[in-house]
Amino acid sequence: MTGSLHPEHEAAIHGPLNSSPGAVNLFGLSSQITVDRPSNLSITQTLRLSSDELLRRRFLLSHQPVKANFRFGLLLEVLDKLAEDTALAHVWRFHPEARVVTAAIDSIQVRCAPDVNRDMVLRSRVNYIGKSSLEVGVRVEQPGDPSAHIASDGARSLPLPPLEYVDELEKRRAAKAVQRREEYKRSRNIAQELPSKEEHALLAQLRSAQELPDFRGLLASQLTTGGWERTYPEHENVPTKIFGGHVVHRAFMYAVICAEMVATGRPAVVSVNRINFHHPVRMGDKLNFISRVAYTGKTSICVETDIVRISSDRSTTALCNTCVFTFVNVDHDFKPQAVPQIYPTTYAEDGRYLAAHRRHDKYLCV
Repeated sequence: MTGSLHPEHEAAIHGPLNSSPGAVNLFGLSSQITVDRPSNLSITQTLRLSSDELLRRRFLLSHQPVKANFRFGLLLEVLDKLAEDTALAHVWRFHPEARVVTAAIDSIQVRCAPDVNRDMVLRSRVNYIGKSSLEVGVRVEQPGDPSAHIASDGARSLPLPPLEYVDELEKRRAAKAVQRREEYKRSRNIAQELPSKEEHALLAQLRSAQELPDFRGLLASQLTTGGWERTYPEHENVPTKIFGGHVVHRAFMYAVICAEMVATGRPAVVSVNRINFHHPVRMGDKLNFISRVAYTGKTSICVETDIVRISSDRSTTALCNTCVFTFVNVDHDFKPQAVPQIYPTTYAEDGRYLAAHRRHDKYLCV
């Protein structure tokens, strides 16, 4: 989300994606930047899908004329770069040589189906400044979602002066940023809680169903996909480190393929849960993407994707990311369709199932 732009400070900038670190350039789209005061720091960019045929083709999901024919994974990459550029525009005021790296991507909600034939306006704004971190909110509109970054000089975190929140909108956004951080801490504790009486009964019911002689259900253990990728210089952002948007884009692609194992129609993304970047990915590393269907609702499919990093010298193996994506099974007319129940069989599958079940119940209560 952003505040209003101030035209006297706008400047159009054009260029290719990632042409230089921190450049406000994406796919040749137009950009305006407002830097008259930190609390109003914002960037607006427009994907000219209606007039740029090559750009429109790049975002096409399929050659068939279906609704929501749009590559959401590629948009995630664009949004992460926009959030980085917004953070850099503020950080460079105080640390001109500093870099920023994505520390987390907060929840993203998809409220309507994107249209590849209409321009898409991306509005980003610094919502909150911590000791060395910034929260950048991003709103995507089609006329007629938050990321967190850490300021660093490549070896250590750098202190940042706090923003001054003047009007009510700025104060409300800052308060929500703090609230999101606290809610994330609480959600980590909730995820470790033992099953309630109702949850225990739900798991027992799923286990009992598997013991029936005519059981033909989908076992969670059979609903996994995976793949390997190596990182190269074209994926680099901060020197020797890989662009976080690229990693999340690839994770999303594996999650879609995994969701297709359950979806009877087409899985359409409706939300991205918080993504934490536990370890930086470096040039030459190998990445192992492991996607699992963790939960299904009436029409929804929750997929978790773990990303394991193996260093180029094979001396380090670590979980660098866990991503959670929620899809809805839709038909050709984009109407939700029922999905089959999945059945966990192990303790780890029970844990993932319950965590997704709790998120699903919380979403329905909002």
